[in-house]
Amino acid sequence: MIFAALGDETRLRLVAILCGGGAMSITQLTLGTDISRQAVTKHLQVLAQAGLVRDAKLGRERLWALEPGRLADARRSLEVISQQWDQALGQL
Repeated sequence: MIFAALGDETRLRLVAILCGGGAMSITQLTLGTDISRQAVTKHLQVLAQAGLVRDAKLGRERLWALEPGRLADARRSLEVISQQWDQALGQL
């Protein structure tokens, strides 16, 4: 589910933005982009279902932040897959 969520360019861009900026509101996440607030909300919900982001309500706003443990899980999985590919290619 993690890689399916990260397989979309917009969601990957949102993760990159959150990596550099900490917790952010939908308004902050849409600044300087051509993505609507509704689209960002839907993409964040997909990322949340995959456990990659979490939200917290602060007054009337909802702030979104990365879930670093889940990203670390994804990185470890990619390292294992990369090693397997290296071994397979080495046998060719």
